[in-house]
Amino acid sequence: MNEQNTTPMPSGDERDAALLPAVNVIEDAAGITLLADLPGVPKDKLRLQIETDTLIIEGDMQLNMPEDMAPTHVEVGSPRYRRVFTLSKELDAERVTAEFEQGVLTLRIPKAAHAQPRKIAVRVA
Repeated sequence: MNEQNTTPMPSGDERDAALLPAVNVIEDAAGITLLADLPGVPKDKLRLQIETDTLIIEGDMQLNMPEDMAPTHVEVGSPRYRRVFTLSKELDAERVTAEFEQGVLTLRIPKAAHAQPRKIAVRVA
């Protein structure tokens, strides 16, 4: 699994800008587990998509500001996350599972059958 460069080209349109969520990728013999930090993103604003061999993770933050207050300093100018990865042919994109709890997305992508380790029986002659 490789990350694609998702830095948007300067266009003057801030709606195209997105933050890169922190991601950990853990591989074992059966597949990979991807953990992505998406604080402030409610489940209904999280979008996951696989197109051919491309995994796209997007989420819109819900930043609630009390009505009688206005920010004097803003460090998060784009309340949107986006990260794009290219999936290896050894992964089975048809069997991806996803869980989202307390702002942490956990994706499990198993290896395809042809990439799974297998035991070979040895017969004694």
